Amino acid sequence: MNILLSPPILVFLPMIVSLLIISPLFTSNEIVVRRFAKGFCAFHFLYTILMLGFFNPENPYVSELHFFGMDWIQSLGIKFVFKIDAISMILSALTSFVFLISIISSKFNIRKHHKFYYSMQMLLMSAILGIFTSGDMFLFFLFWELEMIPAYFLIGGNFSNVTGNEFEGNPKKSAIKFILFTFTGSMFMLLGILLLHYFNVISSGNITANFSEIFVQGIPMKIQLFIMACLLVGFGVKLPFVPLHTWLPDAHTDASTPVSMVLAGILLKTGGYGLYRFNYQLMPDAFRLIAPILAIFAVISIIYTAFVCYTQTDIKRIIAYSSISNMGLVLLGLCAFNQIGLTASVFHMVAHALVTCGLFMIAGIVYLRYKNRDINTLSGIASKMPRLFGFAVLIVLASIGVPLFAPFVGEILTIIGALNSDFSFILKACAILSLPLLILCSCYMLKFLHNSFYGIKSDISETVNDISIHEFIVLASVLAGLIIFGLYPNALLNIIMGLN
Repeated sequence: MNILLSPPILVFLPMIVSLLIISPLFTSNEIVVRRFAKGFCAFHFLYTILMLGFFNPENPYVSELHFFGMDWIQSLGIKFVFKIDAISMILSALTSFVFLISIISSKFNIRKHHKFYYSMQMLLMSAILGIFTSGDMFLFFLFWELEMIPAYFLIGGNFSNVTGNEFEGNPKKSAIKFILFTFTGSMFMLLGILLLHYFNVISSGNITANFSEIFVQGIPMKIQLFIMACLLVGFGVKLPFVPLHTWLPDAHTDASTPVSMVLAGILLKTGGYGLYRFNYQLMPDAFRLIAPILAIFAVISIIYTAFVCYTQTDIKRIIAYSSISNMGLVLLGLCAFNQIGLTASVFHMVAHALVTCGLFMIAGIVYLRYKNRDINTLSGIASKMPRLFGFAVLIVLASIGVPLFAPFVGEILTIIGALNSDFSFILKACAILSLPLLILCSCYMLKFLHNSFYGIKSDISETVNDISIHEFIVLASVLAGLIIFGLYPNALLNIIMGLN
């Protein structure tokens, strides 16, 4: 069974499918391409669930690939090694699920360039899984850079024929902005990785880039802090936290609905995972020194973007800014530097992914019917689309942290973790200051719900239909996850705490 349940299969299978779809030998028929991509994602999700079912925290999945019997760059100790521990396993399963519902939602949102679109989706899936499962620093960076290619085309590509007078975006400009921010951050991150590799060799005499073999005890603290600062820039862009966040609202606004689901649901989590894997895990002493400063940045991100979010009128920009605010909670959980905070951080990643996928799906459905996403001009949706309204109410309630939904557990654990931190004054103050997030989040999400779904029916509402079966499946799947992990959070918490 261990041979079949292999990290390289998990990572590279989507890449193989991507190459197959884009090849001239594969059919260009829209229906065939879409069904093939959907069928593969369903298979991949089942494969991931099987790996999760057989996962043993005391015996994580580890695989190493060799090239003609040699390591990747043997003279530098750089290897193609994959390792899936508890957090990697959870995020890999989440990745597979989000891509599955993203592909399902593509039926009505993607109208042209189907082969290229589904190929880029599969390539992005492979790159993100590679980030979550890499056991080598340079292999991590390889997948980190690879992810930029499909993300650029998916953000900047024009895959929909749907247009409207209320929305005139510039996808190419947003894609370029995403690349510039990400590439700049990557250069800082590469510098940090190179310095970490070099000083590890100098201090320990062990030529390696394997995460489990890096020892920083012999590296001077000033060097560690400089390395950590370089890494923080790279991961901070993806997380993102203020002031490295400005690419995100534009990318979400101009990308198609399925792409926005992937960006918010998974891509942002790579920044949080990188902070955990490098800064939190490899350099704990240095991270402990800067954690109070990072906690302040986290609170600024939470509160500042929440206020900005309240002023937005475009539904997708509201969701985008709310994502930045919620990812501040993920950063705050890591800054607590204890088991509760780490557990809360990972749990909130999952909860936030489910919420944002549901919210972006709702925004996409509204735009497909009304050709409009401005909450000041939308009204009366509830009377014409009662099923969509029902899902919207429940998912919005989940997003504002109502008990019995998963985000409530993540938010409460984050605050408890911060209050129990060793940094008594600063983290406790940050935890207390982050509490207004619950109120601010309620304000802008309820404003979106009230303005869009209540009120007098607009004339165009007479011609729209309620959600289709595909849209129902996506929204029901998201809502089921929010309820299940809200009622039974131990399903995730036990896995996280079993290894870390």
